[in-house]
Amino acid sequence: MDAIRKQASRLREQVARQQQAVFKQFGGGGYGSGLADEAELNQHQKLEKLYISTRAAKHYQRDIVRGVEGYIVTGSKQVEIGTKLSEDSRKYGSENTCTNGNVLTRAALNYGRARAQMEKERGNMLKALGTQVAEPLRAMVLGAPLEDARHLAQRYDRMRQEAEAQATEVARRQAKARESQGNPDILMKLESAEAKLQDLKSNMTILGKEAASALASVEDQQQKLTLERLLSMVVESERAYHQRVLQILDQLEGEMVSERQRIEAPSTPSSADSMPPPPSYEEANGVFASQMHDTSTDSMGYFLGEVLFPYHGVTDVELSLSTGEYVVVRKVIGSGWAEGECKGKAGWFPYDYIERRERVLASKVSEVF
Repeated sequence: MDAIRKQASRLREQVARQQQAVFKQFGGGGYGSGLADEAELNQHQKLEKLYISTRAAKHYQRDIVRGVEGYIVTGSKQVEIGTKLSEDSRKYGSENTCTNGNVLTRAALNYGRARAQMEKERGNMLKALGTQVAEPLRAMVLGAPLEDARHLAQRYDRMRQEAEAQATEVARRQAKARESQGNPDILMKLESAEAKLQDLKSNMTILGKEAASALASVEDQQQKLTLERLLSMVVESERAYHQRVLQILDQLEGEMVSERQRIEAPSTPSSADSMPPPPSYEEANGVFASQMHDTSTDSMGYFLGEVLFPYHGVTDVELSLSTGEYVVVRKVIGSGWAEGECKGKAGWFPYDYIERRERVLASKVSEVF
């Protein structure tokens, strides 16, 4: 029993000496002692923080890519539905099947045109999100710089574990050398173990600096690129899209309100229920019909108007107009109809569809006749 107790006591002392040697070698988390320990500890902590930071940024970039891709898929379906609605509205407006006025016809055409413009803007935004946000972030998530820097950090971590194990081996051999009372073979193995530990520490320091530099560079790129892509998504794409759609909706609202006023004004001929067809050309103009190209009519208050919205004439006395054309306005009546001439054709059209122009290029005037 005494022999067993003595052997157990020697083992406890040996373990205690090895632990003390390890604590001395890794005082404060580093190797060696003094400044080297503190420097290695700082290097290790810096690498841990950089690794966590770049990993979190990588996951966030991946989340943005997935979100944008989902948004593009959903948005593309909305574009498809909106485009179909635009085509249906245009088809209804162009066929003009209603026999009681054409207010809804114009409204349907205006809505179809506005809806087509909005869906085009949505498609442009989705394309920009894909090319300016998703693709650059995906390239960085899967890029070589990030993976190479992470591999360096992982190699450093494995080397650090190897150095810790080697330091424990050195402590064990130091204890064994003290007990051997100068055994040459044991001392030689101790020197070899210590030399290997020094090599590991030196290589670990170099590798740690390389890994820290690589991770710091990647972290900086991640922060800058992600911020730039978020700004591109929010400001350059989405904000511009909503601004353009708002402009389209404002114009459409004005057109729709004008058509609704035609329906809700029972005392005027522009009402949908009581609006008569425009007066005949001969009845409204009398003798003016034969003076259409007479220069003496300049003093009768004629003026040029620019067409703001397209109008499709539904009777022989109505004039079909396209946006951007110019028309000579000869007569305006209180019901909202105007009579004039465009491209050699005369007829009636809604006065609200044009805007008076005081100065027009001579080339535009020649297009009227």
